[in-house]
Amino acid sequence: MGIRNYLIEGGSCTGKTAVCDGLLRLGFHAIHGDRVLAYQGDPKTGATLDGFVHEHHIWDVDKVKSLVADRGNELSFFCGGSRNFHHFIDLFDVDIDTLNERLGARPEGEFGSELSERELIVRLHMTKSGIPENAVSADANVPLADVVDEILRQVNV
Repeated sequence: MGIRNYLIEGGSCTGKTAVCDGLLRLGFHAIHGDRVLAYQGDPKTGATLDGFVHEHHIWDVDKVKSLVADRGNELSFFCGGSRNFHHFIDLFDVDIDTLNERLGARPEGEFGSELSERELIVRLHMTKSGIPENAVSADANVPLADVVDEILRQVNV
């Protein structure tokens, strides 16, 4: 992973995946945490659980530790949401209209495409539930390239 590791975290539809893709296009080392590291599990024990519950969307801590221990890259960006990650660095937020627009564009079968999932996402967005206190916010309402540039500015690249 990287000598300097950063977590790109935020609620659903705030742009984590798009930012990860943007960082990868620029040649940075970035991991799609929700695709590579995530599973449904107990946030305290890590035991695998069946079914989807927002609070059980966690990352495999051993995989994260292994990736962080690999110092083959100057910078690494972990992108995605997790209920068991202890060090949140960057947080993306988005206004409710943009959130609803992004949810409306979700393909059938993707999380957030069902009405009950959308209601959960909006509730979590409105209450800021699960947002770390020490997070650094970035405006995800601007063009993606500007979001990526802001992240790189914050990490002094």
